[in-house]
Amino acid sequence: MSYETVIGLETHIQLSTLSKAFCADAAAFGGAPNTHTSIISLAHPGTLPRLNKNAVEYAVKLGLALGCDINRYTTFDRKNYFYADLPKGFQTTQDRAPVCIGGSISLKIDKPVGGRTNPRIRIHHIHLEEDAGKSMHDQSPEHSYIDLNRAGVPLLEIVSEPDLRSPEEVAAYMEEMRRLVRWLGVSDGNMEEGSMRCDVNISIRPQGSTTFGNRCEIKNVNSMRFAKRAIEYEVNRQIGIVEAGGTVEQETRGFDVASGTTYSLREKENAHDYRYFPEPDLPPVVLSEQFLADIHAAMPPLPAELEARMMQTFALPAYDAAQLTQDIVTARFALQLLETASVRNAGNNLNKQIANLLINKLLPWSVSTGVALEACPVPLDHWIAYAELVESGKLSASSAAQRLFPAMLEAPENAPEELATRLNLLQSADNDFLEQLVDEVLARFPDKVAEYRKGKKGLIGMFMGEVMKSSKGKAEPQATTKLLQEKLS
Repeated sequence: MSYETVIGLETHIQLSTLSKAFCADAAAFGGAPNTHTSIISLAHPGTLPRLNKNAVEYAVKLGLALGCDINRYTTFDRKNYFYADLPKGFQTTQDRAPVCIGGSISLKIDKPVGGRTNPRIRIHHIHLEEDAGKSMHDQSPEHSYIDLNRAGVPLLEIVSEPDLRSPEEVAAYMEEMRRLVRWLGVSDGNMEEGSMRCDVNISIRPQGSTTFGNRCEIKNVNSMRFAKRAIEYEVNRQIGIVEAGGTVEQETRGFDVASGTTYSLREKENAHDYRYFPEPDLPPVVLSEQFLADIHAAMPPLPAELEARMMQTFALPAYDAAQLTQDIVTARFALQLLETASVRNAGNNLNKQIANLLINKLLPWSVSTGVALEACPVPLDHWIAYAELVESGKLSASSAAQRLFPAMLEAPENAPEELATRLNLLQSADNDFLEQLVDEVLARFPDKVAEYRKGKKGLIGMFMGEVMKSSKGKAEPQATTKLLQEKLS
């Protein structure tokens, strides 16, 4: 029998607020264990929470970006369960009235499954809650240690509908969600540090069926690669159970990275198991229309909007546009370059050269040096002139351009053509210069000339290589090719 995989995600996003969700303790990652704590984080009797306004603003900002309905009247609840790293014995969260309802996110799939190239994944809701602390089991053979630095850090939990159908779609969902939260500045989306992690709900059903099977939840998957491996294993495990005549039990499972297998943690809890009840120490949050309007007005254009603009206005390929909108700083810098170039009526070919410059040279330079693109010492006009030299054929895109790029960073005040001339990098289309080189090359390879004239036209590449070698890269390719063809005809 053929089976369909059904997946829903619960994605936890740690917000980039300075303080925790319900107190003034630092929310920064790291620090010595139990140094970002106070009597509120430690749940001392008689202490009272106070809601972090920035956390609400970030929740609304993400909700607006995802097209959610924003709950104007939102409340908090207590979710009761016992973990050693949960000092209060309950988690302050939202159950009855989450801050965001509905919404969706569109995905781009490189390797589509079942013809779903750009699936739209619906969001059920987004709610605001606090994180638990961290249990450390590898510090001592006899004891587990508890670090409460993370306890109380604000989280957004984004609950999707069961609309995903493959590990590839899950990876695309997480990538797009990470791009969005970073773009909006609500989270750094760093999965290695736990700023973004997900619980994966997986079930299977016969192909064509509309009835959901029993789902298993895999907890706290913190990388795209692990998510893919966990899903693949769990799907095969569930198919094996069904094929053997058994029934998949609803449960919570963990993922063992070393073995690549999932393992049972506990029976899957339902809402009533947590004994939700209204949080008595936090009043309802009422969001005014002005509050929402102010947040909306301050939001930047979304990545999909700028990606479409780069393709439509500047005729960039889809791949280039996607690469240049991975983060808002890169996108803004790229648009500055493209818009400045358009004033010079340079045309779409130059736009492609500018994209190549950014993707292949400037972005790697920024990452390796730690210098932000906007802090690059070279003026925008000089980068455009650099792209013009490559586009016009005056500068070889391979060797000469590679040498000019660091020279421009070392002498940012100098114009690119001036530097290229000084370094003897400019290509020549001078006919006398090229004719002498071509004649010398053809004279050295009379047998190859004869083969070419008998129909072996692929030898033109060999002749070009020899001319470029003789000229030390200074022969302009188009003029050289034309001259070679004339001489060989």
